[in-house]
Amino acid sequence: MSELAVTGKPRDVPAHGVSFGEAMKVWARVAALSFGGPAGQIAVMHRIIVEEKKWIGEQRFLQALNYCTLLPGPEAQQLATYIGWLMHRTKGGLVAGTLFVLPGLLAIMALSWIYVLFGKITVVQGLFFGLKAAVLVIVVEAVLRVGKRALKNNTMRGLAAAAFIALFFFDVPFPIIILAAGLIGYVGGRAGLPAFLAGGGHGKVGDRQVADADSLLGEETPEHARPNLRWSLSITALFLALWLVPVGLLWIYLGGDNTFTQISVFFSKMAVVTFGGAYAVLAYVAQQAVDHYHWVTAGEMLDGLGMAETTPGPLIMVTQFVGFLAAWRDPGGLPPLLAATLGGLLTTWVTFVPCFLWIFFGAPFVEALRSNKALSAALGAITAAIVGVILNLAVWFALHVLFAELVPVRWLGFAVDLPVLHSIDLPSLVLALASAIAIFRFKLGMVPVLLGSSWIGIIYWQIAHSV
Repeated sequence: MSELAVTGKPRDVPAHGVSFGEAMKVWARVAALSFGGPAGQIAVMHRIIVEEKKWIGEQRFLQALNYCTLLPGPEAQQLATYIGWLMHRTKGGLVAGTLFVLPGLLAIMALSWIYVLFGKITVVQGLFFGLKAAVLVIVVEAVLRVGKRALKNNTMRGLAAAAFIALFFFDVPFPIIILAAGLIGYVGGRAGLPAFLAGGGHGKVGDRQVADADSLLGEETPEHARPNLRWSLSITALFLALWLVPVGLLWIYLGGDNTFTQISVFFSKMAVVTFGGAYAVLAYVAQQAVDHYHWVTAGEMLDGLGMAETTPGPLIMVTQFVGFLAAWRDPGGLPPLLAATLGGLLTTWVTFVPCFLWIFFGAPFVEALRSNKALSAALGAITAAIVGVILNLAVWFALHVLFAELVPVRWLGFAVDLPVLHSIDLPSLVLALASAIAIFRFKLGMVPVLLGSSWIGIIYWQIAHSV
């Protein structure tokens, strides 16, 4: 007897009743609407997947989200991968995660081409001048938003302050700060210290609550989502090969000093240590790509963030722009535009392949992770440190956006760049203050502020350079 006769559903429709083709359309819609950073993207996903489609319930959604916050990399993309895997096995996770990235990949690539080919045109220069000022304010807003959620007691505030001081004044590497915060939180959680067990979590995400029992997936764990060590090891081996074999081949054939090799190694390392979301990633990338590798300037880093803020997809897509410019400046015998395109694609590959690995390997064991108080405490400590990391990013951006000259000060391990006050850029300051008023006083959304600031920048640049 056919499956249709027994279940009343076609062969490609699982027990929950959502066909793979229908799921692809929904994930494409989520991807197209994924503006506004992780918070906005998670809210869009919740509205469509939980409230509108009722694929999964509120509690399961929050459990998946809390697991994704434990991982390095963009939590919104990983959450899409997790839910896609939960609904339609590995192929569902691959489609959901890939579609979430694809619009941003294409948009950032197109804008990168425009940037290097037409960046000297007055309109383009004015556009990015306006973006820089607005992005600065958006990063400041991120400090306040994350801090309000994460800094619930003086211990957490102390961790945030220590992270800022270590980064801003002593140039301590980002991975060391994250590892130290995680270790402190883990030890504090194991010891049962109240300051580390205060929790936090994400709480309520949407406006309408959908019980797991009332969702299409129901309360039970699907058979494919239960722990299976053999499957987990197999999928891990596959994605480790997809991730690390290209890196190894580049090292063998091009050498460790080649730009493509450095891109693959650096962003692979980033994929492992970048806890805390896109702004924490940017702090690490800015520290390395600008000051160490000299792939981009501080202004170009802000331009890339402006691109990522105004296009769909994860904010971490700004790293594609960094890889693009790195290869553009050192094409290694290839045509510069081809090298830049390959550099951008290589960056995206080594950034996101590990995201699929973390989900496919770890999701079946999520219950054990979720119930471990010590691991939850480690996450809370890392999140607190991330506030200091983002604050460092905000100050670093402010110095480079608002001042034309900085003076390095080095003394007994203390290292900081101080602004030359008479070099302040008054138009940038005025535009940043206007953006701050729009966001904090009038509660305008990020995209309208970015677009408005860009138009003002274009108009100012046209006037200033026509005189």
